[in-house]
Amino acid sequence: MKLIWWLFTAIVTGLFAAVLELNHNTLFGWVLLIVLAGLFIVISLRLGPQGSAWKKLLLWVGYPLCFVGILFLTWPPVRAVPATEGANLKSTGTVTTTYGPVQGVYNSDQSVEVFAGIPYAKPPVGELRWKEPQYPDPWDEVRVCDEFAPMSMQTRNLPIIDSLTRIVGYHDYKISLNDNYREPVSEDSLYLNVWKPAGDADHFPVLVYIHGGSLQTGQPWYEDYSGEGFAKSGVVAVNMGYRLGVFGFYADEELMAESEHHTTGNYGLLDQIKALEWVQENIAQFGGDPNNVTIVGESAGAVCVDALCVSPLAEGLFQKAILESSSLSAEQPPHSFRLLEEALESGNELKQRYGAASVDALRQLSAEELVQEAATQHHVTVDGYALPSTVYELRTNGVHNEQAVIHGYNSEESGPFIIFDHASMKNYEQKIRAYFKEYADEVLAIYPASTDEEADRYWAEIYGAVFFDYSHYCLSRLEQENDVPSWEYHFAKQNGRLGSWHSGELIYAFHQIPEDSRLFDETDRTLSDTMHGYWVNFCKTGDPNGEGLPEFPSIAESGQLLELNTGLREVDHPALALFDILDRMNQN
Repeated sequence: MKLIWWLFTAIVTGLFAAVLELNHNTLFGWVLLIVLAGLFIVISLRLGPQGSAWKKLLLWVGYPLCFVGILFLTWPPVRAVPATEGANLKSTGTVTTTYGPVQGVYNSDQSVEVFAGIPYAKPPVGELRWKEPQYPDPWDEVRVCDEFAPMSMQTRNLPIIDSLTRIVGYHDYKISLNDNYREPVSEDSLYLNVWKPAGDADHFPVLVYIHGGSLQTGQPWYEDYSGEGFAKSGVVAVNMGYRLGVFGFYADEELMAESEHHTTGNYGLLDQIKALEWVQENIAQFGGDPNNVTIVGESAGAVCVDALCVSPLAEGLFQKAILESSSLSAEQPPHSFRLLEEALESGNELKQRYGAASVDALRQLSAEELVQEAATQHHVTVDGYALPSTVYELRTNGVHNEQAVIHGYNSEESGPFIIFDHASMKNYEQKIRAYFKEYADEVLAIYPASTDEEADRYWAEIYGAVFFDYSHYCLSRLEQENDVPSWEYHFAKQNGRLGSWHSGELIYAFHQIPEDSRLFDETDRTLSDTMHGYWVNFCKTGDPNGEGLPEFPSIAESGQLLELNTGLREVDHPALALFDILDRMNQN
């Protein structure tokens, strides 16, 4: 019995320790846990065998209660994310921007200078909530830019949930003594970050990245799309925070009346345009060429890139575009998009839910209360100003700001979206008929599942094709009609991490595969060299091809996609038969 008692005690203590680690509690929590465990052992020994009842009470009630107290007492504090990790980091020289001087920090090997948290607009808080972005207030003293600004307002998981996501989804959780904090979140988030090659730089190409997250979540400092890899390759990289969810995409008639340009619903998109204007005004001071800018986006970021490609407000602010895993170029975009009437109706419903008689009443509510509306307000809107019409209609009429484009999608885009929506023979046909209606028989003929395994696989393929792949197929056709040079890819590489799931290609394109990661092998690093090389060449010249790289044929020349895998090959769109059905559905 003694052995069982002490074994069970060890297991409970181990679980407590795991919770402290996964929740990123402060190091003081570990000290208190060690003290608590020591006291528990001493008390248990003193109680002896006659104290078994007291031992049980101590283990089942006292020990957990004390641990809960430790958990909350040492809860991870909110702390800014450093621009780069390492000891004894060196400060850069001063760069003078339009609004004031800034100083950054070198990366660990001093090959890249990082300037994090540079304001590109005034904080959109108080009366500026749901206003078009304003110019930032100027400053005179040197602004030290060695920490990222808070992520834009969004709902947050408990730290332990994020850790479990890294373990179960990404398989790359690392135990560290340097991450015992929570990243900040705030309405005051209109800041951008610059990565430039170290030392004197002049007329380097510029890449501006717009992060994804369904226009509800996301942050500029995520390692997979850090600009460090591009800066090491001779490209000045920029990314930014922009308003998300209800703060970025809420629409209301009152706001239209307030606006000088009679616009509403696209505040996040207008933030991105303001950041691109900042790039035009200031990037030369960081060694970048304002006349050679490529905008890049993934998922919802690619949605925004597609909107910027046809927005009259973005004309002349960039020359090239890369869209990864989303587009708005279908006649009826499947997500992240709505017409003005829909947006205004949704806005009115929001006011009714909060009993708000006016927009001013909504402005009195806290950001923490309103942020819960992110799921109802996360769509780019046809507002008549930033987006005069649908992207499809504008492209059909020959409107486009980009001079060349790379775009594509992954073979398992649906992965993270159907985790709780798998199909089996019991519900497969029902799912198909619910979405495709009168076209369901045609779809079932293309994907005739006869086992649970087939049903689940086909449902994943169909979901990915409908919500991600098809819009790229539409974009390719429109770009060809407008004689825009276009290269389309299909990312299919598997690895020990995300593989070819949605966003799995980013770490390859940004050349961010960790040197010590065992989740990737040499085939992954070779593919990353190739994919990153294509992106760098495209930023420099508008053509992904260059010396030392396999040929990447344009979609117009080959009619095929370049499959990015262990080996490269040209392939047809995997779901052409389904795309024909979607064409007919979109036209009805």
